[in-house]
Amino acid sequence: MMEEITQKLQLPVLEKGWVWLVGAGPGDPGLITALGLCALAQADVILHDALVSDALLALSPAEKIYAGKRAGVRSCKQDEISDLLVALAKDGKRVLRLKGGDPFVFGRGGEEAQALARARVPFRIVPGITAGIGGLAYAGIPVTHRDTNHAVTFITGHGADGKLTRLDWAAVSRGAPTLVLYMARKFAGEIADALLDAGRSAGEPAAIVANAARPDQQVILTTLGGLARAAQTAPTLSIIVIGENVRLAGELSWLASTA
Repeated sequence: MMEEITQKLQLPVLEKGWVWLVGAGPGDPGLITALGLCALAQADVILHDALVSDALLALSPAEKIYAGKRAGVRSCKQDEISDLLVALAKDGKRVLRLKGGDPFVFGRGGEEAQALARARVPFRIVPGITAGIGGLAYAGIPVTHRDTNHAVTFITGHGADGKLTRLDWAAVSRGAPTLVLYMARKFAGEIADALLDAGRSAGEPAAIVANAARPDQQVILTTLGGLARAAQTAPTLSIIVIGENVRLAGELSWLASTA
């Protein structure tokens, strides 16, 4: 079936010595693209992170290598992952680097692509649905809506040093009505305080979407003023969104209505 789809859509072939950096999307295995499925069908070896669905991995007979990184857990260093991608490709393998979400949205795919380019290893980027868009959609929260916002800002909660991202939070507050924060649960209180100091209202709607697009998805509706307390009980794997769009969750929570 996959071969037939590949031919009809004229999808490219994953060749020996190549690396495909593929985004698997958030949670739901059905959110992977046709190109991603094409890579699964052809790969000799798959390096995957912790967010990739077991159901997706089960579709491929390829060798699987866990190369994930989780906060608070000893995991592969980025240089080790990049070096392994290069080594496997130079050994003539068809390599699939499968990452949750989109590899170029806070996924370190850019670093891996740079390592491949420097080693003269041919590669292809296959974008995926990022959690900050697809995950919110599964919670019934549109990242943009004509009646509420004409801009959105995507932010990572911590830098490479593991500390709160160094940003001009006042400028961030002014820059867009809707803020989407990745990997920010640990610093939710500090971020909320910075935004409140910048003039945003304590009553502004906010939500924490945990385990987005997964069977155990949890949506915690709160306010900017209550964000710190809400984050204390939220699962680690969470996306935070702040803005008027959150008010639409009650009306648009389609996933809950189909459960």
